[in-house]
Amino acid sequence: MSHDSTAAPEAAARKLSGRRRKEIVAVLLFSGGPIFESSIPLSVFGIDRQDAGVPRYRLLVCGGEEGPLRTTGGLELTAPHGLEAISRAGTVVVPAWRSITSPPPEDALDALRRAHEEGARIVGLCTGAFVLAAAGLLDGRPATTHWMYAPTLAKRYPSVHVDPRELFVDDGDVLTSAGTAAGIDLCLHIVRTDHGNEAAGALARRLVVPPRRSGGQERYLDRSLPEEIGADPLAEVVAWALEHLHEQFDVETLAARAYMSRRTFDRRFRSLTGSAPLQWLITQRVLQAQRLLETSDYSVDEVAGRCGFRSPVALRGHFRRQLGSSPAAYRAAYRARRPQTERSADSEPPPPPPPALHPDAPGPVPPQLRRTAAAGAVGSPGSLPSEHARDAYASSRASLPGQRSGN
Repeated sequence: MSHDSTAAPEAAARKLSGRRRKEIVAVLLFSGGPIFESSIPLSVFGIDRQDAGVPRYRLLVCGGEEGPLRTTGGLELTAPHGLEAISRAGTVVVPAWRSITSPPPEDALDALRRAHEEGARIVGLCTGAFVLAAAGLLDGRPATTHWMYAPTLAKRYPSVHVDPRELFVDDGDVLTSAGTAAGIDLCLHIVRTDHGNEAAGALARRLVVPPRRSGGQERYLDRSLPEEIGADPLAEVVAWALEHLHEQFDVETLAARAYMSRRTFDRRFRSLTGSAPLQWLITQRVLQAQRLLETSDYSVDEVAGRCGFRSPVALRGHFRRQLGSSPAAYRAAYRARRPQTERSADSEPPPPPPPALHPDAPGPVPPQLRRTAAAGAVGSPGSLPSEHARDAYASSRASLPGQRSGN
């Protein structure tokens, strides 16, 4: 699943200034960055595949700091260009950042701001979104990153509209992707945007990957609830919600339990989990339904009741929107993928089923269903240095074309 902003047509009309050229792609590398994410844009934009019908880009690999740059496995890299080469690029890609708790170098942030001001397209893959956010380029915009880091990104940069469900988000002149392989999805999307479906399809065949992947990050979400959430006053409300997903309650109920107005609760909840409370609640109900479909023989109607949906129709609608499949089709596909040893166990007498729960009756939820990654990996807030420079830049961006004030 991807998100294409309505701001994209406006951003596409922006003109590059100075020596910048549309076909030049600069990849900004830092020491400590993972080699897989770093290699994705190098492979997509740095190899001549014109014989396969893929238009050629000119690649500039730039060091975001003094080298040599250490990467996965202790390898050392030497970038052929420095930050000055970014001034020629029409697209600048930050494939990853070494630590979501460390501030990026201010020289690199200045180079990214300048590139954006001069019309360049800025791309952050996985944790590269943290670098774009530190530069102020994501303020007021939709963005994504690896689901595990999305709550931290939302908490540290509250003006960024973080959506942990998407594989990538295209907001015109600023683009972000989820973790690892989603970087390939976004790079293919860039080729498709620049040169059309045929070129992107030819490149996908060379890389032996699908031209487009359906769905988003929901299917990969870890259901564990991190210990860090326990320090927040809303933790009790979150825990209560996860324990009572079989009941029918709404966001107003949660706000009342937190002794907050709905508006205050929405704001505080989003800062904690990286998601709006209604979307979080729906996601948790779908995740529980997903687990029950995998581990039980309950009918779809029974699953809907045990997950707090008002009707099977509601379950089917939300399930399809989040996972791209109907509940029945998901169960059939899941069982077909199980190893033969698991399927043979079906012939053994099953254990007695637990007593049925009425949708409105209180009752415990199994521990494995109480967890969610929508609140996963909440990092300590921690302010970054040079915030005044970032804020000043963000406030001056209002006149830039292609800006989206997402809601």
